[in-house]
Amino acid sequence: MEKIKDTAPGSFWQLSEAEATSGLNCSNKGLSGQEAAVRRKQYGPNTIKANGRSSGFFLFLSQFKSPVTIMLIVAALLSAALGDVADTVIILTIVLISSLLGFWQERGAANAVAELLKMVALHCAVLRDGKSREISLDGVVPGDIVLLSAGDVIPADSLILDSQELFVDEAAFTGETYPVEKNAGVLPADTPLAKRTNALFMGSHVISGKASVLVMKTGLQTEFGKISAGLQAKVPETDFEKGIRKFGYMLMEITLVLVLVIFAINVFLHKPVLDSFLFSLALAVGLTPQLLPAIISVNLATGARRMAKQKVIVKRLSSIQNFGSMDILCSDKTGTITAGKVKLKDTLDSNGQHSDKVLQYAWLNASLQQGFHNPIDEAICLGHKGAKPAYTVQTEIPYDFIRKRLTIQVKNGKENFAVTKGALRIVLDICTKIESGDGKVSSLVAGKEAILKQYEALSAAGFRTLGVAYKPGDAAKDFTKADEKDMVFLGFITLFDPPKPGVAATLGKLNNLGVKLKIITGDNALVAKSLALQIGIEKPLILTGAAMQKMSNAALSHQAPLTDIFAEVEPNQKERIITLLKKAGHVVGFMGDGINDAPALHTADVGISVDTAVDVAKEAADIVLLSRDLDVLVDGIIEGRKTFANTMKYIFMATSANFGNMFSMAGASLFLKFLPLLPKQILLTNLMTDFPEMTIATDRVDALNIQSPQRWDLGFIKRFMITFGLLSSVFDYLTFGVLLLIIHADEKVFQTGWFIESVISATLIVLVVRTRLPFFKSLPGKYLLVATVAVLLLVLALPLMPAALWFGFTRLPLTYYSWMLLIIAAYMFSAELAKYWFYRKMNKAMSGGGLRKQ
Repeated sequence: MEKIKDTAPGSFWQLSEAEATSGLNCSNKGLSGQEAAVRRKQYGPNTIKANGRSSGFFLFLSQFKSPVTIMLIVAALLSAALGDVADTVIILTIVLISSLLGFWQERGAANAVAELLKMVALHCAVLRDGKSREISLDGVVPGDIVLLSAGDVIPADSLILDSQELFVDEAAFTGETYPVEKNAGVLPADTPLAKRTNALFMGSHVISGKASVLVMKTGLQTEFGKISAGLQAKVPETDFEKGIRKFGYMLMEITLVLVLVIFAINVFLHKPVLDSFLFSLALAVGLTPQLLPAIISVNLATGARRMAKQKVIVKRLSSIQNFGSMDILCSDKTGTITAGKVKLKDTLDSNGQHSDKVLQYAWLNASLQQGFHNPIDEAICLGHKGAKPAYTVQTEIPYDFIRKRLTIQVKNGKENFAVTKGALRIVLDICTKIESGDGKVSSLVAGKEAILKQYEALSAAGFRTLGVAYKPGDAAKDFTKADEKDMVFLGFITLFDPPKPGVAATLGKLNNLGVKLKIITGDNALVAKSLALQIGIEKPLILTGAAMQKMSNAALSHQAPLTDIFAEVEPNQKERIITLLKKAGHVVGFMGDGINDAPALHTADVGISVDTAVDVAKEAADIVLLSRDLDVLVDGIIEGRKTFANTMKYIFMATSANFGNMFSMAGASLFLKFLPLLPKQILLTNLMTDFPEMTIATDRVDALNIQSPQRWDLGFIKRFMITFGLLSSVFDYLTFGVLLLIIHADEKVFQTGWFIESVISATLIVLVVRTRLPFFKSLPGKYLLVATVAVLLLVLALPLMPAALWFGFTRLPLTYYSWMLLIIAAYMFSAELAKYWFYRKMNKAMSGGGLRKQ
């Protein structure tokens, strides 16, 4: 195939269809599969993300990005230049091993998440080999013909070939909140982006209507690709990400202050400057939870894999924490509370009697429309059992969320008329006449009150009720939105969607987990109340969209947390409800699958959609369910809380051991004539204590940790760190006393003795701080237990191994091991007592409203 021309790289909206297809060496019939494959190689995948082939290399380099680590490497090389090559090799080897462990963990986590995301990848319809085919968005290439309908994401910058009542949301580019109408045509080259009505741009989405478009630009060549870096930077941090960042800053500040103090003390005491500098840097590396990013990534990825087994796909890993912290879930009723299989109950004339004519007209409207297919239209089509009248479509005005109705103009050899169906009050507003069951047409004024009473009675019985109207058409003139007036009201369509079996029990599970469900629906209050009573919500508090419009934000902020059901809600009101619930201090989840749900999904702390949702909803969601079932959501919440609990375990473990070591190092430096530990020994301590903690993602989680929403609390972590850090230091000083006063240790014996005690105590204390319960009542997971035993055996054997000489270790007298066993046993016992006292005090503070649950 010849190389594709690029006639107008920056202004394809000035091209006609013929010029555009000629420039891309294609036709309006689409590409062949072979041509598409060639273009995929030429242009690359249709994505704005960086090339994944180099990401592994940069991920490895990122393991060394810490300034302290870089300084340590430089200092080690300087030490080699001064003749201490052996120590330099050992230090660099330990740093490399630690970095490789972090890289291996994070790389595995990234690959696991990438595989999960493939399960919910977005697709679009393209013409290939003359037939419509579904392909993933990254497979779209210049020259493709893409077929779009309501809810679709625009896959690439494209030129419109044909459209019908096409409205697109371009807010990401123009800031314009209202949908923009788009049509085929030719525009001047200097037309600004906001006025390019013949072009569609990657990153926008279809609100209503349909179109066929020619793909002109893909990937980073699109307008979205050019500004993608700026857009990506605006992704808001989750509460969890903010907490991790602040926690990192806090540790960095404390560590740097103490390290500078320790370095100054050692220099003041006339210890070798380079050794003191290396010691201080190694201490900084050893005392900082260096593997925290890798541990978090692995925990979240492991949680994502477990959630995938529960049919919950996590698109944004950091949202797992919000999922576990969620205490309010807002959701539509269809498919979650109800079975999601809408059934046609009846079609009634204006007097409330069954009408075949209403059924026929409703069927024409539902079966012939070509826009967004929905369960209501499917139910109407299935409910029509009679002969299918032969009509063809002359024109269609697709459904949109402003008009809330759909109009089809149909014709055959004798007749031409338009049929409208939609929200009953909306349909009544465009009618001036009414047709009775016997075919008589009269003024609507006299019968309108009876129609509304009939509507209220049907709604109170739990039926969703739509209106049907018609109007004679003209074969010479297409029916337009302006013609949707002076219509004849024909009758009602009644539909029902029964509650799912066992939904009341599922709501009970959510309540037991501390999650309050709030139903947000466009249905009227009477239908919503009927459903609430069926699923066991006694005396439901219902707030309508009309009432909300009259309320100030302050009033609604007070009322929203108390409300069970928001009924007759406009699409833009969903976002307002969620925003005010968040401001009231709640972590809010929103479950949506519709075109108009994207803003609310973005606003919620955790946006939840389903695999069958429209593209724009799936794209906006943080989490996608493969099954639209609240039971699946319950399982996902539990897994989210387990993941959060295991992540917090690592933080507790790292802080309790590392913070205590800071005080111990500072104190030891004051009275010792030598370094308490050599730099390479500190790094080895860090490596060995991190090894068991890398398995924490697979650890068991106590039921206590999943009973209620968990929140990040930096103040709680500080108190934990100080309490258990100081306790750790007490037993370090007892070890120093044994080594100096009883064993009369020299430099090597002291360093070896403290190294062994430090690693063993830090490893065993994990078993205590990982649970609120007594450690013997909450057994660790299999992998954590195996890793713990392996480290204990290795550290005890290390002084007897040839490698002991490399690290400056020596054999210890047997009497030391007895003393060490006694000290560690006392440490474990004291830690249990301290834990009991700590959590008892924290629980009292929480009951007084002072702390978040942890």
